[in-house]
Amino acid sequence: MEPIKPTKVGSKKSNLSEKLLSAELGKLWATYMGNSMSTCILSYFLRHVEDQDIKKLLENALNLSKEFQKIIKDIFIKENFPIPQGFTKEDVNLDAPRLFEDEFYVYYLKYVSKVGLSLYSVGIPLIYRDDVREFSLYCMESTIKLGEDIKDISMNKGLAIKSPIIPTPQKVNIAHKNYLKGFIGDVRPLHALEIAHLYDNLETNLASKALVMAFSQVTKTKKVRELFVKGEELTDKIVEGFIQKLHHDNLPSPSLIDHLVTTSTTSPFSDKLMVFHKMDMFSMRVRNFGNSMAVNGRRDLALMYAKSLKDISDFVHDAADIMIENGWMETPPEAADREDLASE
Repeated sequence: MEPIKPTKVGSKKSNLSEKLLSAELGKLWATYMGNSMSTCILSYFLRHVEDQDIKKLLENALNLSKEFQKIIKDIFIKENFPIPQGFTKEDVNLDAPRLFEDEFYVYYLKYVSKVGLSLYSVGIPLIYRDDVREFSLYCMESTIKLGEDIKDISMNKGLAIKSPIIPTPQKVNIAHKNYLKGFIGDVRPLHALEIAHLYDNLETNLASKALVMAFSQVTKTKKVRELFVKGEELTDKIVEGFIQKLHHDNLPSPSLIDHLVTTSTTSPFSDKLMVFHKMDMFSMRVRNFGNSMAVNGRRDLALMYAKSLKDISDFVHDAADIMIENGWMETPPEAADREDLASE
């Protein structure tokens, strides 16, 4: 596995008379915030990793996070845009005992690379200024490369979560009148896209469940712990629902990875970082479930995803309340409040 090479981003100079669009500001801000958090987390992971292959993955991911932050900071400075506070060395205790086994880092990196790809793929079509376009494409390309390295390591170490093999159809299938059923009667088996998204969501939720369990184990704040326990119970229910759908069609399901969390009760991270991380992680599931519903063709799956979306939205709202109460929540750039301006 070759280290991801330093970027040559910057060959295209921005025209400072060309102001950043709202989409460009928003995506740059979100990328900066996410990577400032990742820098803290990956720096801690590197303190305890023993497997040399996994260590190289973590080093590559950390180098990318730092590089992305630096490029965005340079753009913001040129635009006289205030640098987000994000997360700093105050939000991580690098001397905390090991909280995760090495294998967990592979599952975690798979999750964050998927989040990054989702962020960049949505942003790229909305971005027009040359320097931001160049940077966004670099983010996408380097994250794809990191994701492929993660995939290679996960396969080599027997950690890959692969969707099952299904029979090759003997003919073109045309939907019949019962195609959308999912509760009673002649319910068809899951089709390939439904299986793919069940597995994608399971992969994300298994990592999320282990992470929120670890966070609930180390936080010393009652309200924050209650939030994390709620998140763990919610994720457990979602995972169980997905597994039942697969097992009903005699399809295998991946195993939990909770055992990759150690018994340490010393927190490596601030409550601010942990609550932000889980709020962000659950928010991304809203998009994942929406994508899943878009290719779904059975009413039972649609209802399951809709119920999960509501529960996840409630969790995100509770997490946001805690962030706001503690003065932890930074917000993206906003449109001008014309009514407020008119009242001055």
